[in-house]
Amino acid sequence: MSHSNNILAKLDSLKARLSWLDGRGENGVLSPIEMEELRDTTHEIHFLSRVNTSICWQQSLMLWLKEGDANTKKFHSILSSRRRQNSIVSFVENSNIVEGVQPIRSTIFSHFSNHFKKQYISRPGVRNMNFKTLSFVEGGSLVKPFSVEEVKVAMWDCDCFKSPRPDGVNFGFIKEFWLILKDDIMRYITEFHQNGKLARGINTTFIALIPKVESPQKFSDFKPIYLVGSL
Repeated sequence: MSHSNNILAKLDSLKARLSWLDGRGENGVLSPIEMEELRDTTHEIHFLSRVNTSICWQQSLMLWLKEGDANTKKFHSILSSRRRQNSIVSFVENSNIVEGVQPIRSTIFSHFSNHFKKQYISRPGVRNMNFKTLSFVEGGSLVKPFSVEEVKVAMWDCDCFKSPRPDGVNFGFIKEFWLILKDDIMRYITEFHQNGKLARGINTTFIALIPKVESPQKFSDFKPIYLVGSL
């Protein structure tokens, strides 16, 4: 356990040093010695990360061998109970009972499709109103290309391990391998800045229905949670 703690402390120290070198490198002031240190630090971080993963796997295996799987039956019974509670066997829509997987799926899909459709309604206009205007220089600053530092700050403002994408990648992964992914991310963002278009599906939102009551039957019995994708 102490050996594992030493590795974690060493990793934290190396990551702090790497962050400092990365900051100097973005300003283009790294010396040849610092460039060599940057490569060695990156290699050491990857090596120690693999060692720490191996230690954690061995510790979990030892814990399983020591304590066994005495809770397996209870664990599976809880999972089966939750699966039954979350399953939608029938659904009530406009006083009509809908049954079957495909009819229920179509009903839910239609509900949210109609919910997000654009509706043409009368809105107050802004004509004949006086607004403060930006100068030419100020306006130009709003459309200048994104810098690496701006993108990095935006990435670091996001939670590391909160709601990973369907492929399992989250912002913790991006931060951990920032030096490797930085060029690809900046190439993508630069292409967006030049063309003004995002790849199809990048901002696709997944809707999960969380039951608020036992045996939910209608939309008000669910709490919809929107899982927004990311780069």
